[in-house]
Amino acid sequence: MESIWKGVKEAITSTCHEILGHENHQHKEWITVDTLDKIQQRRNKKAAINISRRRAEIAKAQTGHRIKQESEEEHQN
Repeated sequence: MESIWKGVKEAITSTCHEILGHENHQHKEWITVDTLDKIQQRRNKKAAINISRRRAEIAKAQTGHRIKQESEEEHQN
């Protein structure tokens, strides 16, 4: 019985290898400290840009709100 299952397993395995090919492991190279520093610098730049944009949006919204309030006050008087 075991020999039958062994034969079935070998047949399935060989068929899979023919169709899919042997699995080749590709090892990734290590990331250097310089690369990590560049990545961190890029993240810091993006964060600074996002903070700046957000502050500009908030300032614009506050200015728009003040103008709207002033015009409403003028209409009431």
